[in-house]
Amino acid sequence: MLIEPRTATDPELHALILEQQRELASVTGAVRTVRTGASYLVGVVNGHAVACGAVVTLDPDTAEIKRMYVRPEFRGQGFSRAILAELEELAARAGYRVVRLETGGYLPVAMSLYRSAGYEPIGPYGDYLAGPHSVCFEKRLPVLA
Repeated sequence: MLIEPRTATDPELHALILEQQRELASVTGAVRTVRTGASYLVGVVNGHAVACGAVVTLDPDTAEIKRMYVRPEFRGQGFSRAILAELEELAARAGYRVVRLETGGYLPVAMSLYRSAGYEPIGPYGDYLAGPHSVCFEKRLPVLA
């Protein structure tokens, strides 16, 4: 899988996020869109976008990883882990010291991925304070010279 940056206006990115939101809406009822001001990465296989994720600023030291998604037919091949690692590197290069993320408590595979990647559970933050399904994680990033 090739991982490359994409803009918020990229149609393949939009398609991935729409698929993600349709999948999640059956549980949460909420639908979110592509967020401007985020740095997006897309995983490409054979010329087709199959995975995505984003980094957004929470504060000068903290970034949030959002919109992690892999199309169902490409799951179980390590693409989520690869996108997550690239998003962490992107955040570290941008000077963030900490990354946070939120996932649904109904997504045990996602929670397992984050724990195995060194994320520690934290309490809800920001938009997730009232989220009945939210499980939040945090990880300290290495300081890059």
